[in-house]
Amino acid sequence: MPPRLTPAVSEIPGVLQRHWRLVLYPVGMLPAAWLVWQGQHGALGADPVNVFERLLGLWAFRFLLACLALAPLRRFTGLNLLRYRRLAGLLAFFYAGLHLLAYVGLDHGFDWSVLWADMMHRYFIILGMSALVLLIPLALTSNALSMRLLKRRWKFLHRLIYPAAILAGIHFFLSFKTLNSVSAPYLAALALILLSRLLPRSRTGNEV
Repeated sequence: MPPRLTPAVSEIPGVLQRHWRLVLYPVGMLPAAWLVWQGQHGALGADPVNVFERLLGLWAFRFLLACLALAPLRRFTGLNLLRYRRLAGLLAFFYAGLHLLAYVGLDHGFDWSVLWADMMHRYFIILGMSALVLLIPLALTSNALSMRLLKRRWKFLHRLIYPAAILAGIHFFLSFKTLNSVSAPYLAALALILLSRLLPRSRTGNEV
């Protein structure tokens, strides 16, 4: 006979189910913490700033794709994970902000003249910044209060995630300058997600 759990232990899964955000948000930030640790211990190679900056951008793109993929996943498989869409979107914004901060602070030392000159010669940087700007209102309104206040306008506003994703995808591609084993799978995933929007929509009205 298996040992009988005490009431306190048996309630742990229920507590996690009710307060999953308290667990998953810190878990989603672990890659950033790991990258910082690697940078401090010289584990990011000969060009640690560039590697650190690129990996932060990669994690931002991963979480953005995860956020976009949840609605098609429900439509085509019936698996409903939409409750995690806000989590993925906010983590995408978090990593995109860190990616920009690493570029401005670590790469350019907050030298705005050098930064401006770099932007004028590398237009994909402007595309990336534009994607981040589009994500700002989405991050600020990703709460229940904003949904109640904005009502139907909330769904319209949050469709900005699609042009933001397109800009981010172009930025991602141009930063590699070619399709390779790293960039191709992510860009293919983005293309499939966006193409899924052209298929007949669900009548539930819950998709954005």
